[in-house]
Amino acid sequence: MNIVLFHSTLGPRPAVRQAADRLRDAGHQVWTPDLFEGRTFDAVEEGMAHQEGIGREELLKRAVLAAAPYSERGLVYAGFSLGASIAQTLALGDHRARGLLLLHGTSDLAPNASVDELPVQLHVAEPDPFETDDWLSAWYLQMGRIGADVEVHRYPGAGHLYTDPDLPDYDAEAAEATWRVALGFLESLREAQTGA
Repeated sequence: MNIVLFHSTLGPRPAVRQAADRLRDAGHQVWTPDLFEGRTFDAVEEGMAHQEGIGREELLKRAVLAAAPYSERGLVYAGFSLGASIAQTLALGDHRARGLLLLHGTSDLAPNASVDELPVQLHVAEPDPFETDDWLSAWYLQMGRIGADVEVHRYPGAGHLYTDPDLPDYDAEAAEATWRVALGFLESLREAQTGA
């Protein structure tokens, strides 16, 4: 599959490159846009301050420009936390999108959003301070209403960014389970695309 993978509010940390390598090793083509122009952060508060300084509209513009050269191929949009919210926004606006892989995050839905059975997989900690149970329930229902085919995978006791081995949030067992399931999801998309 052709995958565009967006980083979190902590920027293009080594974990993003490691994730991209894991996906490439499974036979996928992966692009990892840098929306922060090389800036990385160790604390969520610092990253969020930087993100707010750029502004949501500018971040989305950078993301669209980064994905545009590849979108005709039919992309799987993916991302971590902030990157997941950006991936969701782009996927729901791209009729050629092949899938949406959300790690640690979701986003509001545009009022006019509509998709044709877009495959969506979400992996999120339980509980997660940024993705509360009430929010996720409402999000799941809204995604179903607009035509998305959604799977949600929860990981009890994991930290918010539990797939990043360099953060205190890291949970090795949850991270490996996430990648095992996510790679299966991507393989199912590849089989659907090739008719295998």
